[in-house]
Amino acid sequence: MPGSTTLGPGHGVDAIEHSDAQRLASVMKELYRLLEAAGPDRITDPQVAALCGGEAHHREEFTGWVGRVARQLEKATSR
Repeated sequence: MPGSTTLGPGHGVDAIEHSDAQRLASVMKELYRLLEAAGPDRITDPQVAALCGGEAHHREEFTGWVGRVARQLEKATSR
């Protein structure tokens, strides 16, 4: 679909509007920055635990995942 970004696990595909994908990329980039930041802007461990279903020890994995998705969305929407 023109003006969209496709997302899918390989067997099925869903499409979202290009502008929504760009906005999601921006949100994911900011979330990654807040996860990586030092100081008062940093997302706290209890906040990360809330985002990870109560599992605080998943901070590194979650941060890596957010960064990967942000880069993939940015790449997909820059075309």
